[in-house]
Amino acid sequence: MAIENIPEIYLKTNKSKKDLFVYDFKMTNNVVKSKVNLSMNMFSFLQVGKKQVHFADTSIAVNKEQSLLLKKGNSLWTELLDNEDIYYCKLLFFSENKLIDFLIKHTSNIASNKEEIPYFVIENDTYISSYLNSLSAISGSDSIYMENLLAVKFEEIMLYLINKYGSKFELYLYSLISKESFSFKNIVESNINSNLKIEEIAFLCNMSLSTFKRHFINEYSMSPGKWLQDKRLQSAKKTLQEGTLKPSDIYLDCGYNNLSNFSVAFKNKFGISPKEIK
Repeated sequence: MAIENIPEIYLKTNKSKKDLFVYDFKMTNNVVKSKVNLSMNMFSFLQVGKKQVHFADTSIAVNKEQSLLLKKGNSLWTELLDNEDIYYCKLLFFSENKLIDFLIKHTSNIASNKEEIPYFVIENDTYISSYLNSLSAISGSDSIYMENLLAVKFEEIMLYLINKYGSKFELYLYSLISKESFSFKNIVESNINSNLKIEEIAFLCNMSLSTFKRHFINEYSMSPGKWLQDKRLQSAKKTLQEGTLKPSDIYLDCGYNNLSNFSVAFKNKFGISPKEIK
């Protein structure tokens, strides 16, 4: 699967990256787990459809009632159509320089959010709907006047969200300019119970598959496939012992495409089928 470099793929070939950039994204087909290298922080104002983003150690899913502010970096995106057979969101990209300018102008120099969460969920409301309508008139314009107006609109949405969410949002903005520090083991062990493929976890570690495998063997003294299978089967056994879920409910989350393969692997590991767990 090719890596999508965003927003570069949305920019015209004769244009360099700007500090602020608006793009209307529409599609008519579902896209599952696309690899995205996001080089600018980005608002994703979802209007129609559903979106899930998987980061190094967490994931988030939203519908058209919500929007996201995403931190730049590598992630996996799943974008699904709504009943209208369309997916639509308005994207607003902003550079770190533009963010720093805003923080200096409008906020106090407060401590960074130590949690380093790569997203902030925004509940869509009537103000945001009105804001997006006004933003539509600016999209795609090369006029210097429109560029200046977009700068004003950027400050507007930032100030509105600080007013709406208070210090929580302000702290998050400061976290966007702090250095990411996820370790290799943090990423691997955060995805034990995900259904991500090894190559997808390697991507989240910013490694090629071959480099990831070498690093993994040095760290864990076994191949990533064997290690992940063992951990996921152990987790599956524990879940089944709790008695609330059936094998058919969990095999996908354990990384198996069908129940039969999961049952065979489970029996090979524990000597009994998952249906026999009590």
